[in-house]
Amino acid sequence: MRSRCHNKLARALWFEYCNFAQFVYGLLGQVFTSNNTPTRQLKSDFLIHSFEAQEIFRGLNPANQPVCRTFDNVYRYSEMLVERNITLNSTCEHHFLPVVGRAHVAYFSSGRVIGLSKLNRVVDHFGRRPQVQERLTRQICEALQLELNTEDVAVIIDAKHMCVSCRGIGDEASSTLTADYRGAFRKPETRQEFLQHIRSGE
Repeated sequence: MRSRCHNKLARALWFEYCNFAQFVYGLLGQVFTSNNTPTRQLKSDFLIHSFEAQEIFRGLNPANQPVCRTFDNVYRYSEMLVERNITLNSTCEHHFLPVVGRAHVAYFSSGRVIGLSKLNRVVDHFGRRPQVQERLTRQICEALQLELNTEDVAVIIDAKHMCVSCRGIGDEASSTLTADYRGAFRKPETRQEFLQHIRSGE
């Protein structure tokens, strides 16, 4: 079952990656087939910047998904584990402007635990692609459920969207908060404990 879920996720990611790559190269197809001097310069510039795009959007490539090895919970830690204030860098898929913020994740072990830095890497991986914050929150939550083999995962993202602050309304003060609560975190008392842990670091 776990293997089938991994394959399904990998196929979905690869489909997303191919669609985006097709869009980019289709948009710039004329640049690569033209031989006039200005276009050759543009072609050169694009090849340089494509390496930057590979970094900014590296989360679209399934090959870059972090390897999240889990370990037996030998200390029998049964309380909530919270990793808060994880740096998030993403890109709005509608306006191609930065989305910058913090993610907070938590889980209850079902017998397995994960290296703390891998929680950060999962957040970074799904952020490094054109995104919608609601989908990003869900993807992180589902990936952690899969890796940890537990239903009990929670994710909160608080982020500023440059498409809101730098264009249109130009609101520099607002931020967007999304949350996904699974398993035990659907209980009001467990959710409240998670929120208290996050606020205690403010």
